[in-house]
Amino acid sequence: MAGRGLHLYFRLSRGMTLGVRAAVLSEAGEVLLVRHTYTPGWHLPGGGVEPNETLADAVAKELREEANVALTAPAVLHGVFLNRHTSDRDHVAVFIVRAFTQSTSKQPDHEIAEARFFPLSALPDKTTPGTRRRLAEIIDGTALPAEW
Repeated sequence: MAGRGLHLYFRLSRGMTLGVRAAVLSEAGEVLLVRHTYTPGWHLPGGGVEPNETLADAVAKELREEANVALTAPAVLHGVFLNRHTSDRDHVAVFIVRAFTQSTSKQPDHEIAEARFFPLSALPDKTTPGTRRRLAEIIDGTALPAEW
């Protein structure tokens, strides 16, 4: 409940917001997805960019926090999208990660209910539409829209 309240507070109190998401793709043809405690569905891991934090730093931090994933090479920028579903001020930078290690499976906590790799050909039913679109762009070469 506190997480939802904080999320609403930040949505209403900030000017433009900037977030990052990462499509972490394994050599086995899987993608890392997370299920949050405060919003339904399966999402690409990510979060907000904090003051004095680069996009690259934010991606690395969010992957560590949400899935125990460490980058072994820089993430590659896929695109930046306006996310009107959150607010008319929210932007999301999506990165592609192919070089990484995972120290151990992520245990549930106050923010992340579950973090798992799924075959790209068998995404869970509750994978969000935005996540599906980003993966189609990355895997199938679908054109990039300006919006999430």
